[in-house]
Amino acid sequence: MKQILKYIALAFVTSCLAASCHERYVTYSDAEYVMFADTIATYPVQQDVEWFSIPVVSTVVRDYDRTFGVEVIDKGNNAIENHHYRLQSNTVTIKAGENRADVMVHGYYDNLEATDSLGFQLRLVMNDNLEMPFYGKDTKAVLMKSCPFDINNFTGYCMLTSMFLYQYSITGRYQRLIYTEKHPTEENTIICRNWLNDGYDVTMKFMSDDPMKPFVVMDEGQVATDEGSFFGTVHGDDKIQVRTSAYYDSVYYPCGSYLYVWTEMYVENLGVPVGTVGHFYNIMEWVSDEEADRLKKEEGM
Repeated sequence: MKQILKYIALAFVTSCLAASCHERYVTYSDAEYVMFADTIATYPVQQDVEWFSIPVVSTVVRDYDRTFGVEVIDKGNNAIENHHYRLQSNTVTIKAGENRADVMVHGYYDNLEATDSLGFQLRLVMNDNLEMPFYGKDTKAVLMKSCPFDINNFTGYCMLTSMFLYQYSITGRYQRLIYTEKHPTEENTIICRNWLNDGYDVTMKFMSDDPMKPFVVMDEGQVATDEGSFFGTVHGDDKIQVRTSAYYDSVYYPCGSYLYVWTEMYVENLGVPVGTVGHFYNIMEWVSDEEADRLKKEEGM
C-alpha cells in the first residue's frame, strides 16, 4: 500500500468519484484508468437483502458504454463460489455519461457463520493501459454475516467484565452478574441494573441502522457509582459519571449476545468538570437463567 502514496492525488480523485458520481461527472485528466473503488473492503451479508455491490470506477467519463470482464481469482480465497457467494454477472458495464458501475454479489446468508472470516478476490479483465500503476485491477471482498437486530438478545442476565472494576474495586473482583431490560419508552435502549455498583442503573442505546456500524452509545451525564465506594474519598460531588468514550468505538454483535463498550469515567462538581478518571474497556455477555443461577450459587455473584 505504501506504493499508492506515489499516486495519492489520483487515489483521492478516485475515492471522490466513488462517493459522488451520482451527483456530478468530472474529468480530472486525459488519462483513463478503471479500477475497483477499494483494494479490500468488508460487505455485510443480510438475511433480507439479496445483493450487495462492489463499485468499479473510472477516472474519466465517456459518451459510450464500456464493458469489462470480472473474474474470480482463486489464489488467497477461502470463500467458496456458489456456496458462500455468487456473482450476478461476469461482466460490468459503465454506462455512457457515467463513471461508476457495480458488480452485484449475492451472499448466502444461511451458509455463513457469525464467526467466519471469509473472502474472495476479483479482477477486472481489461486492456492493460487502463490499469492504474501501483494500484492494480484487483479487489478483495470480505464477507460479514449481519444478523437482524433483536433487542431481546441483549436483555436478561449478563456477565459484565470491567477494566474500571479491575483497577478500582476494593474487593479485587472485576466481574459482576447484572440484569438488563428493555427501556419502556426509549427505542433500542436497555437499562443495565446495578451496572458497576448496587443502586446505580445506566442505559445503553443500540444504533442498528447501518449493519457496518453496530455501535453502542451511552448518553452523557449518567451516574455509574459514587466516588467513595471506589476512591475512599470525594473529589467532586460524590458521583462518578459515565459516557461513551470518544476515542474508541463501542460495538455490539447482532449474531451473538455480547458487546464491547469503551467508557469514559469522569467527575464533576455541580456541573463543573473536576477531571477524567480514565477510559475503560468493558465486555458484556448475556447468559441463560440456568447459567446465572449457577454463577450465583458457585461463584457468589
